[in-house]
Amino acid sequence: MREVMTVTGPVPSQELGFCQCHEHIALSKGWSYKVNPALCIDDRSKSLEELRRYRSFGGNTLIEAQPCGCNRMASELLELSEESGVYIIASTGFHKLLFYPGDHWIHRTPAQELLELFVRELEEGMYEDGDLAFPSRQCCARAGIIKTAYDTEELSPRYQELFRAAALAAIRTDRVIMIHVEQGTDPRRLLDYLTNLGVRPRRLMFCHMDRACRDIAVHKDILRSGAYLEFDTIGRFKYHSDEQEIAIFRELMEAGYQGQLLYSLDTTRERLRAYQPSAVGLDYILTTFNPLLRDSGIPEEIIQMISVVNPAKLLC
Repeated sequence: MREVMTVTGPVPSQELGFCQCHEHIALSKGWSYKVNPALCIDDRSKSLEELRRYRSFGGNTLIEAQPCGCNRMASELLELSEESGVYIIASTGFHKLLFYPGDHWIHRTPAQELLELFVRELEEGMYEDGDLAFPSRQCCARAGIIKTAYDTEELSPRYQELFRAAALAAIRTDRVIMIHVEQGTDPRRLLDYLTNLGVRPRRLMFCHMDRACRDIAVHKDILRSGAYLEFDTIGRFKYHSDEQEIAIFRELMEAGYQGQLLYSLDTTRERLRAYQPSAVGLDYILTTFNPLLRDSGIPEEIIQMISVVNPAKLLC
């Protein structure tokens, strides 16, 4: 099997084990915090506590979904991985444009320069700066995935440039593109755009559609192409119950798509117990949601597929 790039170096995909595919465990206090105060996860000891608890219940790996220039803490991710024993796969790429100041380089840098930046982060090392000025200081830890965001502007001219850079970087490096899907968008349009650029659907992971898209027919259209769906409206009761989440899983499993489903929590400061004692915590899937899946009649081998087999298959 192919190796997967983690912040501590390449790891054979079969060693990833249990993997939550869209998390946030280290975010500095910057522009993202101004947009949403929950997007600050900057206490190293508390983040380490979460990772160690996750590890103690069987969590081996997670994907950190914050990209460059957007309060990502690259060196801290390396330290947290080394001290916790959890493999962390970091992200390059771009987030929703509202998470950057109006004069940020992400708004104006040409697609070709962004492509080269993304490739450097994947092949050489992530940048430790870049939240304000164009990044210039690299560390040894490499990104392993390309994060993107499909916002309500959908394929506006600027987002087309951003997605073009991400697509070409994915093709050059054979890395996966993670896609934040915003409510009210049609991800099928983006799927067509990326595949027309040459990206293989099996290298695409569409996130959050369990809360962003109520039409299961759209889910099935994306899955029919060969792409993956990552669901993370788990323990997020302002959207829907865990029982409703399981119903979405079950419908797609009954349609034969269990080999393309992934899950996670999309943690923020408010969803990490070390930061907020009443929160679900990074271990919630392992300690609470998986038992609910079992109680609902979903077989253990399917849970193993979603949590271990599918992440390794996607990332390798």
